[in-house]
Amino acid sequence: MEQKEYFGNGRIIHVEHVLQDIEARNIFLVTGKKSYESSEAKSKLDYLLRRYDVTNFSDFNGNPNLRDIEKGINLFNQGKYDMVMAVGGGRVIDTAKAINSLSVQSKNPEEYIRGKRKIKYKGKPLVAIPTTAGSGSEATHFAVIYVAGTKYSLADQSMLPDFAIIDPELTHSLPRKITAESGMDALSQAIEAYWSVNSTEESQRYSANTIYLVMDNLIDAVNNPSPKSREGMALASNLAGKAINEAKTTAPHAISYPMTFHFKVAHGQAVGLTLPSILLYNFKVTNEDCIDSRGVEYVSKKIEEICDFLGASGEARLAKFKLTELMQKIGLKTRLRDVGISTEEDVEKIVAEGFNLQRMKNNPRLITSDVLWHMLMQIR
Repeated sequence: MEQKEYFGNGRIIHVEHVLQDIEARNIFLVTGKKSYESSEAKSKLDYLLRRYDVTNFSDFNGNPNLRDIEKGINLFNQGKYDMVMAVGGGRVIDTAKAINSLSVQSKNPEEYIRGKRKIKYKGKPLVAIPTTAGSGSEATHFAVIYVAGTKYSLADQSMLPDFAIIDPELTHSLPRKITAESGMDALSQAIEAYWSVNSTEESQRYSANTIYLVMDNLIDAVNNPSPKSREGMALASNLAGKAINEAKTTAPHAISYPMTFHFKVAHGQAVGLTLPSILLYNFKVTNEDCIDSRGVEYVSKKIEEICDFLGASGEARLAKFKLTELMQKIGLKTRLRDVGISTEEDVEKIVAEGFNLQRMKNNPRLITSDVLWHMLMQIR
């Protein structure tokens, strides 16, 4: 089935319609710990779910990992649930996707996460309700999961949530820092999806609209939040998710994962660190290092269009400056040393582990370990 989506302030009330569509009685509810209450999702859902049997799973921290996924699967298999509901940020929704999907497969969950087996069966109906504006996980068919420190992407079309309820009011209480980090993630997703070798006309429309929305709303959402800026960022996040659902992410995301795992750099902060440099690098693509089959002229044109969206009149150096300036205005760091990555050994660790082949192959210009090392040293 195609995803059914509800967007707008107060749309959480449509949980009632969703439950009627599914004819659910027993709900497996995956939430964050503090965010579920602070977003006011709990107070609203307590009333809407009062006539249903609900089991709440929130016994996990940080990025989704195999151990927590297995814990959730064990709990899920103890009951007879009609549906899964995920309420939270990207890590919560990704965790719910993984539990829902892997609980109905026939083999060990780790084999599917590591890509040794393909998902065969669809899980229960899944409802995703984001409480942050950045990951867009409610609009994607994959989930990020760590196994022994290595990041994997569990992916299958059946993992796309059946229902997405995007209620910007649930983001009104987001702290400034999380607003900035999640907003930067949405922007990076949109830019990466636009230049991705997998981009399509549809994904590029999603990306372009996301970039405009972020540039119009993120600074206000961080520094002077209003219902308008919160709604703009909620829409941007959802559109960015739709863009990467088709085109996937590229180099900045690949490089971000070891930063997050080893140095505890928040995901949105981590992707933002290299985004300006990689934009300029991709703009200088040549016939010798172009990966996109559509060619150098096509890639250069697309980067120029991104620069236009950023208000840089097709100038890559100006676009790089505007991205850096945006990060500074929303309180994010632009140097590696400021997030605890200071030595050459630190940089070498990122270079060694930042070559997720799937994401690097999506980047339109080849990035070698030497290129990445020099790029990181320049922003150290």
